[in-house]
Amino acid sequence: MYVMDNNSPWTALSIDHIRLSAFNFRIVSEDNNEGKEFPFSLDMVVPDDILERIFTFLPIVSMLRSTAVCKRWYDIIYSSRFLWTHMLPQRPWYFMFTSNESAAGYAYDPILRKWYDLELPCIDKSSCFVSSSCGLVCFMDNDNRNAISVSNPITKDCTRILEPPGAKFADYSTIAIKVDRSSHTYTITLAKSKQVPEDYVRWDFSLYKYDSRSNSWVTAVEEVFIGWRGGDDSVICDGVLYCLIHSTGILGNVDTRHSIIMYDLIAGPPKASLMASSIPVPCSLTCGRLVNLREKLIMIGGIAKHNRPDIIKGIGIWELHNKQWQEVGRMPHKFFQGFGEFDDVFASSGTDDIIYIQSYGATALLAFDMKQKQWKWSAKCPVSKRFPLQLFTGFCFEPRLDITP
Repeated sequence: MYVMDNNSPWTALSIDHIRLSAFNFRIVSEDNNEGKEFPFSLDMVVPDDILERIFTFLPIVSMLRSTAVCKRWYDIIYSSRFLWTHMLPQRPWYFMFTSNESAAGYAYDPILRKWYDLELPCIDKSSCFVSSSCGLVCFMDNDNRNAISVSNPITKDCTRILEPPGAKFADYSTIAIKVDRSSHTYTITLAKSKQVPEDYVRWDFSLYKYDSRSNSWVTAVEEVFIGWRGGDDSVICDGVLYCLIHSTGILGNVDTRHSIIMYDLIAGPPKASLMASSIPVPCSLTCGRLVNLREKLIMIGGIAKHNRPDIIKGIGIWELHNKQWQEVGRMPHKFFQGFGEFDDVFASSGTDDIIYIQSYGATALLAFDMKQKQWKWSAKCPVSKRFPLQLFTGFCFEPRLDITP
């Protein structure tokens, strides 16, 4: 996967600092018949169910701070299923890698419009494939694509999952995760594409599926593509895996550079080939990305110039409806210019109703609200570019405390 509001406030606080911060109890008193005062805490008279309802209105950072107040609050926040099923929706955070080599970075909270210094568990470098769902983030090492881990970036819980089957080395790979919001079990898909030796036309495509309940992988599909290859982007949406595939140009199909293939994770293998039901992208795109927004498949892509496919003239957003693409948004030119020099590579990701777009060459971060159809710059990131070839990328995730891998 791969003009700004300079007055916007930002702070960089570590999650550990947030955990240690605590609210001071407000002590109230009232006079008794003898004129003496007896101080007491409101917490002593507020029952657990009322506290749970109060906590449902808090942003995630405020909840983290609340866990340091006392053991009772800690237990309610971390163990209450009512709290997490009734709380107000948490806007997705965006984690931005700020180093070409390490996994260092900052996480952006769109509610409080602040950046936090956040250390990711399980990984030690930014060169990885990432997918997220319902508070969990799945990482696959770019150098060792059998090294796959799942973590909660907020709680720092992390687990390394069983190595997948198939070839250890593939030319292209993509990973996707989908968490069941009720049971908190999850499914991971891994698609691998490898060119057939000494053959410029055919590409082996393999799809593997992991189930956290059985802690096992199964081979879902093995197929040979002709004139097409797999890519590095996929997403699970409403029980269906969607993968972005690329034309090799060998068969002269250069007008359609990308298509989407589908695999129903519930129904199982299709009767026909995956290519038979492929869906072409809406126009000539570059840097296409697929995201799941409330179980709707959304594509973000750079709209290429007609005579210069390596240069983009804008960024569009489309929704797939009955196998037809409908344009739902296009970045206004003033925002497009706000990124400065923009080539054909940029990062984009999304969940809930928010899509984040970021240029690889800068820390400027733009958000698009699908529900309100509104574009908005994030607060300024506390990192500046130190050298010309420094690259930035990132991913979004839902901040949660109640889920573990």
